[in-house]
Amino acid sequence: MPNIRQQEKRVRQAAKERSSNLRWRSTSKTLMRRLKEAAEQGDATAVGERHRELVSWLDKAAARGGLHKNTAARRKAQAARLLAAKK
Repeated sequence: MPNIRQQEKRVRQAAKERSSNLRWRSTSKTLMRRLKEAAEQGDATAVGERHRELVSWLDKAAARGGLHKNTAARRKAQAARLLAAKK
């Protein structure tokens, strides 16, 4: 445990930031899984809907620092390949 007030504050801030980043990562993985499931079922409208939702989430996560911009771009490219395969 830290002995200095500033260190205690940094520990609190780091914990809050870690939980926030976990939300962005976890939700993006969930949305990607839903997109893959929709692609396996072959429902084109559901795939388009899930793709739009995922891309929007990834853009927000990258803009707010929850995901690195290259990670978001890579996942969007993977999602685009799934979308193209089902059209």
